[in-house]
Amino acid sequence: MTDTATSLPGWRHIYSGKVRNLYEPAAAEPGESETLLVVATDRVSAFDHILSPGIPEKGKILTQLSLWWFERLAEEVEVPNHVVSTQVPTEVAGRAMVVKRLNMFPIEAIARGYLTGSGLAEYRQTGEVTGIPLPQGLVDGSKLEPAIFTPSAKAEVGEHDENISFAEMTSRIGQQAADDIRDKTLQLYTAAERIARDAGIILADTKVEYGTDENGIITLGDEVLTPDSSRFWDAQAYAPGTSQKSFDKQFVRDWLASETSGWDQAADTEPPELPTDVVEKTAERYREAFRRLTGRVFQ
Repeated sequence: MTDTATSLPGWRHIYSGKVRNLYEPAAAEPGESETLLVVATDRVSAFDHILSPGIPEKGKILTQLSLWWFERLAEEVEVPNHVVSTQVPTEVAGRAMVVKRLNMFPIEAIARGYLTGSGLAEYRQTGEVTGIPLPQGLVDGSKLEPAIFTPSAKAEVGEHDENISFAEMTSRIGQQAADDIRDKTLQLYTAAERIARDAGIILADTKVEYGTDENGIITLGDEVLTPDSSRFWDAQAYAPGTSQKSFDKQFVRDWLASETSGWDQAADTEPPELPTDVVEKTAERYREAFRRLTGRVFQ
């Protein structure tokens, strides 16, 4: 399922993001319903581009893994989530959930327990990550103790997310909301990192999103702790200073950044189509992440 929007009886399509499609009840006035239908497609994005083709069954894996994490985290962290029901239209069974309509913060809340990705690139230039000074001599994959909170400002589809300081985040959404989101995200990461490690996976970093419900309560939304929003590394093969064996879409990023792809990211042209072997190996990594974390083979 990689189209931008599937027609669903009883639901009206209102938005398509990089990976998800949003619907509201057709019987409700536009923008007035208390619930939404979130559908995870098989689309995959990297470097702020939607790629082709999608990853088979990816949307179902993301949805089922998010639901598993929402349930697990409810026992660990005092933060409500947006899930209302998994009773969804047959056409999107397994890849959709009915959720509360939230007023989303324009912030991506990122917790980093290991230095890699854009955080590593910033550290190499400044010795800091979003204004947080770090020790000298860190390498790709170095463990950060304690984990750090490094927010980014959400961008429109096709635009680049912007890493921002906590002070900038505070100026955009207010001190209390910023403090609450930072604290909840670090609590969430700490709990999830322990759960993942028990399953043989290092949770290097993760990105979550929040909104407020009709009562103004900060609520966890979107997806949570999936291979799309997190970096999962093989704990047994972990070696700082090298490229880690991962169970996420880093495989896609690495291929795009390689000479093999022939893509020049700086030119801001559309990325090439993903080769069959890259698609298949990425799908294998998503399935393996699901198996290790949940203890179940994805069906």
